[in-house]
Amino acid sequence: QVQVVESGGGSVQAGDSLKLTCTASGDVRTILRMSWYRQPPGKQRELVVELPTNSVAEFSDSVKGRFNIATDYSTSTVYLLMNNLQPADTGVYYCAQEIISNSYPAGYVYLGQGTQVFVSS
Repeated sequence: QVQVVESGGGSVQAGDSLKLTCTASGDVRTILRMSWYRQPPGKQRELVVELPTNSVAEFSDSVKGRFNIATDYSTSTVYLLMNNLQPADTGVYYCAQEIISNSYPAGYVYLGQGTQVFVSS
C-alpha cells in the first residue's frame, strides 16, 4: 500500500509565501510523475504543476513565475514553493504521485487528502 500526505497549508496575506510538502510512503518502487492540483472554492480541480521524472516541470499560466517545485526522490517528497500569493490562489491543494508498486506494476496515481490555502487581500 502507498499513502500520500500533504502538509504546509495555512492562511496568509497577499504577497506572502508558503511551502507545501507531499510525501509518499509504503511500497514506493518508482515514481513516474509528481503533480500538484488545486480546487478553488466553488470551482473544479485544476492542474498547478506536473513533473514527470527525468523531465521538466510544466506550470499552469496562472502560477508561472511565482510557484516552483522541488523534489527529494530519496524520501519520495515533492515541495510546492509558492511566492507572491494572491487571493485567487485560495483553494485546497492536492498532491498526486504516479507510483509503481507491487500492487500496481504499471503505475497508479495516488492522491493526497489535500491541504487548505487561504490568501487574504
